[in-house]
Amino acid sequence: MPTISDFDYQRVPVAEGVTLNAAVGGSGSPIVLLHGFPQTHLMWRHVARDLAADHTVIVPDLRGYGESDKPSDGYSKRTMAADTVALARALGHDRFALAGHDRGAHVAFRAGLDHPGTITHLACLDVLPTLDMWDVMHGASAAVGFHLYLMAQPPGLPEQLIAGASDAFFGHFLDVWTNDPSAIPPDVRAAYLDACRAAVPSIVADYRASAGVDVDHDKADRAAGNRLRMPVTVLQQDWGAALGYDAVALWGAWAADLQHETVTCGHFMAEEAPAEVAKSLRALLDR
Repeated sequence: MPTISDFDYQRVPVAEGVTLNAAVGGSGSPIVLLHGFPQTHLMWRHVARDLAADHTVIVPDLRGYGESDKPSDGYSKRTMAADTVALARALGHDRFALAGHDRGAHVAFRAGLDHPGTITHLACLDVLPTLDMWDVMHGASAAVGFHLYLMAQPPGLPEQLIAGASDAFFGHFLDVWTNDPSAIPPDVRAAYLDACRAAVPSIVADYRASAGVDVDHDKADRAAGNRLRMPVTVLQQDWGAALGYDAVALWGAWAADLQHETVTCGHFMAEEAPAEVAKSLRALLDR
C-alpha cells in the first residue's frame, strides 16, 4: 500500500467507535487536508510534502474511506466535520487551516460553518456547496453527475449495483475526471480501487447524506444568514460554463473573504497540478 513518504501514520479515535487513519508530517502552523472521491488521503501526497516544509500537515482518510473506520451510519457532513475537529484536537491543535477536495471539500465547508472559531482558513477544491450543487443540476447536462442520483437512492440497490462492478464504477471517475492520466500512477490507482471496493456501503452512505441531511443543514444556514467567517479560497474547473451557473456568485453568497480561481487541469488537481495547488494554499494561509 503506498504511503506519503516521511509522514508518520497514526490511528486516532474521533468519536465513539470511530477511529481515523491519519498521516502527519512537518512542523509549524497546522493544516488538515481532506481527500475526495474515489480516493484516499494519498491524493494529497505531493501537496502534503510541499506544505510540510513549514506547516504541520495532517492528512486523514475520511470516515468510511481508506483505512479509517466504516460505521453503518454517521455520514452527514456535520458529523464528518466534527471528526475532523476532534482529530486535530487529539493531535494538539485547537485551531487549524482546512482544505478539502471533492467530498472532503463538502466536509470542510460544513466545518467552516459549524466551527468558525476553530477553522482559521478554508480551501474548497472543485465543488459547490451541497445546496447549490443540487440547484444547478438540471436537464441533460446533469447527466455528468449520474453518480449523485444513483447513490441518493434508498439503501439496497445502489450498493448492489456498485459492488457488482466496483472497479469499473470507481475506475470510470479516475479515467474521465483527469486530464493527465499519468498523474495517478498504477500503484496509486490500484490502492484507490482496493480501498473503494472495500467501502461501497459507506461511500454510498456518504453520498446519500448529501441528498438529504446535508441539504437540510445548508438550507438552515442559508435561512439564518450564516456565512463563512474565515478567508476562503476556491479552486474549480470551469463547470459553470458547462452547467450554466456563476460559480463566483454562488460561492460569494457564502464567503465574504473569497479568492476564487479557475483551473485548467482536471478534477484531480492536487495530483495533476500539485505545485499550483500548494502555491494557492500558501497564499490563503498568508491572508
